[in-house]
Amino acid sequence: MQKKMAGIQIGNRMFDTAKAAYVMGILNVTPDSFSDGGRYLAVYPALKRVEKMIEEGADIIDVGGESTRPGYQQISDEEEISRIARIIAEIKKNFDIPVSVDTYKSKVALAALQSGADLVNDIWGLKHDSEMAGIIAESGAACCLMHNRDNTEYEDFMGEMKADLRESVEIAHKAGIADDKIILDPGIGFGKTYEQNLQAICKLSELRELGYPILLGTSRKSVIGLTLNLPVQERLEGTLATTVLGVSAGCSFVRVHDVLENKRALRMTEAVLGWNQVKR
Repeated sequence: MQKKMAGIQIGNRMFDTAKAAYVMGILNVTPDSFSDGGRYLAVYPALKRVEKMIEEGADIIDVGGESTRPGYQQISDEEEISRIARIIAEIKKNFDIPVSVDTYKSKVALAALQSGADLVNDIWGLKHDSEMAGIIAESGAACCLMHNRDNTEYEDFMGEMKADLRESVEIAHKAGIADDKIILDPGIGFGKTYEQNLQAICKLSELRELGYPILLGTSRKSVIGLTLNLPVQERLEGTLATTVLGVSAGCSFVRVHDVLENKRALRMTEAVLGWNQVKR
């Protein structure tokens, strides 16, 4: 097996991506997210959910204040900030775990970073908001740059995906974001047809040539629902299959709703592959 990329510092924790893969637990503080919208809007239930995910093995908590499901309703920066800022501050106050903010808006990212966020997870890979890269660079935070397009028209799907991701990395470099602060995400479910999503999962190992840790986010997504003809709450097994495939292909992070089950699948995959485990 090809050696994985070097580690990345997120908050006060070093993630040794050459020796292990890690779980990012999803916390949607939204009323309309496709899987768990409306469940964690208030501080107390949000903190209880974080506590549970940490017990189950989450290594990072990803907080999102605006749903990005197909056909989502965009909200104002102010409303998104009102949803996420206090939650992030309370997580950092009560738990010793890195926190990511899932946003593509620079004002929201700034408020989240000021509240204690350690990573900015941008579904547009720094291409939606021209101020985003500079804010991340100035903060010294890490970032996850996702592949996305406003269409599904490709002549060379994997080649163009990699080229698009390289463009995001170039934006990051120009702003002053260091290589050891960058994670890449193939963007399953974004700017891709059903068939293209399957191809992206199948060929994840190709993204390793870009030289950065890879995050895979497939949890409960439509590509699983369409494949298995199952509703959102019955997509665990399909998600686990993609986690195993992702880790086998060299992904360093998986972003999931079901932390315990995915953590177990991840560790079993690592054992079979013979990775040297780091203490986690």
